[in-house]
Amino acid sequence: MTTVDRIDTDILILGSGGAGLFAALHAHKAAPHLRIAIAVKGLLGKCGCTRMVQGGYNVALNPKDSLERHFMDTVEGGKWLNDQELAWTLVVKAVERIHELENDLGCFFDRNPDGTLHQKAFAGQTFDRTVHKGSLTGIEIINRLAEQVWARGIARLEEHRALELIPAKDGGRLAGVLMVDMRTGGFRLVRARAVLLATGGGPSMYLYHTPSGDKTCDGMAMALRAGLPLRDLEMVQFHPTGLVAGSQTRITGTIIEEGLRGAGGHLLDGDGNRFMHKYDPRGERATRDIVSRGMYEEMRRGRTGPNGGLYITMRHLDPAMVRREFKGMVDRCRDVGFDLVSGLVEVVPTAHYMMGGVPFRTDTSTEMPALFAAGEDTGGVHGANRLGGNGVANSTVFGGIAGDTMAAWVPREGVLADPDQTVIDAALERTLRPFSRPAGDLNDLRERLYRVMWDDVGIVRDAGGLLRASRALEDLGAELDATGIPDSSRTFNLTWHDWLNLHSQILVSRAVTAAALAREDSRGAHFRADFPETGDLNTSANTIVRLDGERIAVTTEPVAFTRVRPGETLIED
Repeated sequence: MTTVDRIDTDILILGSGGAGLFAALHAHKAAPHLRIAIAVKGLLGKCGCTRMVQGGYNVALNPKDSLERHFMDTVEGGKWLNDQELAWTLVVKAVERIHELENDLGCFFDRNPDGTLHQKAFAGQTFDRTVHKGSLTGIEIINRLAEQVWARGIARLEEHRALELIPAKDGGRLAGVLMVDMRTGGFRLVRARAVLLATGGGPSMYLYHTPSGDKTCDGMAMALRAGLPLRDLEMVQFHPTGLVAGSQTRITGTIIEEGLRGAGGHLLDGDGNRFMHKYDPRGERATRDIVSRGMYEEMRRGRTGPNGGLYITMRHLDPAMVRREFKGMVDRCRDVGFDLVSGLVEVVPTAHYMMGGVPFRTDTSTEMPALFAAGEDTGGVHGANRLGGNGVANSTVFGGIAGDTMAAWVPREGVLADPDQTVIDAALERTLRPFSRPAGDLNDLRERLYRVMWDDVGIVRDAGGLLRASRALEDLGAELDATGIPDSSRTFNLTWHDWLNLHSQILVSRAVTAAALAREDSRGAHFRADFPETGDLNTSANTIVRLDGERIAVTTEPVAFTRVRPGETLIED
């Protein structure tokens, strides 16, 4: 019989990005007597995607800007699939949160000569509203958040991997989370009165992808297995400019930030010609979905560089400005042999962000009592396309709300419930399964998953490719279940965690594919070559996927236009 340690806490936070850390700080401030624990796959402050944010934080601060303009940019960029109450909460609370980051947490953002916060241009926005610290904004935010968490002595479960959301024995609420301590290989059940799902998404199942190696869609996979729905999962964002430095380095796929295009950078084909104005009058400053498709078309036609990518160049701009404003990007490019200031940098569209996820309310509660959610694990804020700079705003805004909500909810409704032992036993069996199977080639499985998702569930899709991908993913899942690993120590067994990573990635990939097959129009990040037109915006619907036994079931729900309808605007001239 497998031994499972058990510990109790009042609030358990899964993830230590912007959402998780803000939630911990807000909960601690609102209810310092509550026991709070943060569980993270790696080390707090040193892993996750928020730390990797380069571009910045969207917020309407300039008197010439407005909340209404930020909201309309978000909804129009999201192609009218957004939950408008979530989007409105985002733009309103972002103002409060940016001042909190500066004044309470000590973040230093770039400023104008008059002392106001500098806000740079990002694509898809009608006003330059992106607050930043050079091109290393995420490091600044996470460092300050982590310092404050450490200073408050909030409990940390570092190098703990969440395996399963465990419901209460009576099925009426969430009881806790089953985890594995990666340092020992031992299992731990953490019972909690409230749990925040803030593990981040991370479309790392694509050939070219930006997320860090610890992002493997675990939160979404756990949500599916727990019976929760996922909304608009077909909406996978491709960032137009991921570095191409050769297959031998993991830096391939990492981002060259959007602010370069906002500042006037040009995209060139393999022959050195600009091409984006063929696809959108905004050229390089069009939204990410449009730029990525334009680049994909040029690549499909063979107009590429030596590694199969295209080029971004800043050489027509002031070199001093480029070095000053984009020091982090200049250094990153130089590290892999590119000259961003006066040369060409080879880039490719790269899987970056998942707009879909767990449906949640403006107070971050979900349909499962005692489970709250914030950040990239959630769906609804961004609709069909996230504006650059709205991601870290989303995490910090709703992370703070989650902390406040849980601090008030736990004393009122939180209980330590008895867990469902049958769910624990099934999760343990699945997790330990690879030790009882003959060892196989996990790297080959991973490479085939990359290729299936890139070729058939990528930037341009059609029914034939999606059906082909669906069958291939079923086969990969069955092959993974039959593939084992050497029966060795479970202590820091990275091969075991590779197997678990693939298990999550394949399940979520199946859900992405099913949702993409169901949406028979083109909308934002989802482009169907066999249905290239966008349907009637006034009858827009969200896709909802659930796990029904072993099958992915897909339904739709009409979009609720709670504040503004297509063709209308909240902006007053």
